[in-house]
Amino acid sequence: MILGSFAEGQWHTPVDGRDVLDAVTGNLIAKVSSDGLDFEAMLKYGRDVGGPALRKMTFHERALMLKALATKLNEYKDEFYDLSYATGATKADTWIDVDGGFGTMFTYSSKARIELPDEPFFPEGNTERLSRGGTFLGQHVMVPLRGVAVHINAFNFPCWGMLEKLAPTLIAGVPIIVKPASGTAFLTERMVRRMTESGILPDGAVQLVCGSVGDMFEHLNCQDSVSFTGSATTGLMLSQHPTVVKNAVRFISEQDSLNSSILGIDASPDSPEFDLFIKEVAQEMTTKAGQKCTAIRRAIVPKNLIGPVSDALSARLAKTIIGNPRNKNVRMGALANLGQRTEVHERIAEMAEENEIILGGTSAFDVEDADYEKGAFVAPTLLYCDKPFEKLKAHSVEAFGPVSTLMPYDTTEDAITLANMGEGSLVASLFSYDKQVARDVVMGAGAFHGRLAIIDRDSAKESTGHGSPMPHLKHGGPGRAGGGEEMGGIRGVMHYMQRVAVQGSPDVITAVTNKWTTGSAELVDAAHPFRKNFNEIQLGTTLHTKPRTISLEDIEHFANFTGDTFYAHMDEEAAAANPFFGKRVAHGYLLLSFAAGLFVDPAPGPVLANYGLSDLQFMQPVYPGDTIRVRLVCKSKKGRPGQIYGEVRWDVTITNQDDDVCANYELLTLNERAA
Repeated sequence: MILGSFAEGQWHTPVDGRDVLDAVTGNLIAKVSSDGLDFEAMLKYGRDVGGPALRKMTFHERALMLKALATKLNEYKDEFYDLSYATGATKADTWIDVDGGFGTMFTYSSKARIELPDEPFFPEGNTERLSRGGTFLGQHVMVPLRGVAVHINAFNFPCWGMLEKLAPTLIAGVPIIVKPASGTAFLTERMVRRMTESGILPDGAVQLVCGSVGDMFEHLNCQDSVSFTGSATTGLMLSQHPTVVKNAVRFISEQDSLNSSILGIDASPDSPEFDLFIKEVAQEMTTKAGQKCTAIRRAIVPKNLIGPVSDALSARLAKTIIGNPRNKNVRMGALANLGQRTEVHERIAEMAEENEIILGGTSAFDVEDADYEKGAFVAPTLLYCDKPFEKLKAHSVEAFGPVSTLMPYDTTEDAITLANMGEGSLVASLFSYDKQVARDVVMGAGAFHGRLAIIDRDSAKESTGHGSPMPHLKHGGPGRAGGGEEMGGIRGVMHYMQRVAVQGSPDVITAVTNKWTTGSAELVDAAHPFRKNFNEIQLGTTLHTKPRTISLEDIEHFANFTGDTFYAHMDEEAAAANPFFGKRVAHGYLLLSFAAGLFVDPAPGPVLANYGLSDLQFMQPVYPGDTIRVRLVCKSKKGRPGQIYGEVRWDVTITNQDDDVCANYELLTLNERAA
């Protein structure tokens, strides 16, 4: 088949293209080319059609759209699995690529609905008071970029690689142009076809380029962004493109890196961490035939354990059945193509100039249910670097396949130094049961790594392992790894948004953010706020309560009833010696209880539940004889589609008879929607 590109709302199929071969059989399976595409028009279509459609939606609407898309794509999972075998991936490898991609979409959909407002923008952080009288304020607001996100993906994860970028970008409200690596683009193309057929995405939200990007970079502007995954050489070239530099185009890069795993100095051949280390290194070498940007390239081992580790790891790797991934007995498939095999063999030969090959190498070998000459098979290869502080190729040459190098160390400080000699990595792991060793590694190696996985007997059973980036946390690393950050939960969404500092009066800030700000207008009427349903409550809906005087008897009763007899409430002499109080004071929790008694309307009504409070601060002590009042103001509202209630956040301020603020907090209630 000739792969198509999806551009300007239509599928475009070239007349011919570059051959794409089955990684296992060597058979021709597709042709790929981007000839005939108008890249300037594609960018314009994304900006003019896709962008406005996405920006009309709120975070919650975009999140539900993403969930619906993931659910729909999951219906075609078997189809994607069948195609994935041609990339050299086993069924287990494909589970990471396909199911892992869907899982990322579901996670982002859930986190967006929990952590972001039901708005098309995000007020970030607290309001800043910029004037003495409080009439001039500042607020950071995140708004979607008005350009296109160009996603350039690597060959090794044609599904997950696309979806882990797509999820936060769509949540942000920014349209996408996906550019997969040509060698495995047939799988990405099929998934995008299923997306477009679903009708779930608005026009222009996603476009696809199979083949080269032509002159696309010439037409990028300051509202566009580029998210690249691939080699350091290509990443550097793209980041220095004149248009990218001139227009300050946002560029995020996730590149190859020489990731390491450290076996802790406290380990022994009998410790659980030793066995866990052997299993993890072997798994990281053979999963996706080692074609993972997070794979373990350097195994850093205490000098006295090099022999046992070498023997155990070699024995485990020797049992790996390599061949046609369509065969259920096979545990490791092929590299993506024969060109990749040639490159990996060249890198192994280069590394062997300084290091000893313990297992594997570049020779042909028997494969299960396949022809070695036609498929891109490489043997799991383990090398040994006896002097890792002097022989530096293990720290600078990456064979992007099932290849790893053992290296010895004497102290934990030495292990940290060796890990950092990768000059920036996506991930490092530590297998140790010593918590001080864990702390030392985090403090010593953290600056050189995007992620540190610390695995021991307590966490191993539920651990996702060394090489699995999770959507909740960042994926990226400094230096050689590219310096970028992808995913990271909601942090990944913010990469596709602009942070703008909005300045103005309290009423302006409230109007812009749709979040009541201190100093804004208060809406007071005869109806108690708790008599209003979710739809009737407005920002600024306010209740000023009647006063209540707090007596010494109140304080002592509360103390004896609750058991909170802290000296500041019960011992006059001790309280007088306290530098904050000077005499006996009311309990903070007594204030909260009395405040609730002042503002709560007890009859059944639209308020279904009080489900928490946040940002509680006690600013001024309340003494026996003081009189308190409460101001209750609707600060924000958050509804969820399909639910019979919405969340209301109330600003609660407790003041004394001198109008001093004694306490402030946010109260959260669930309020019934109008029928």
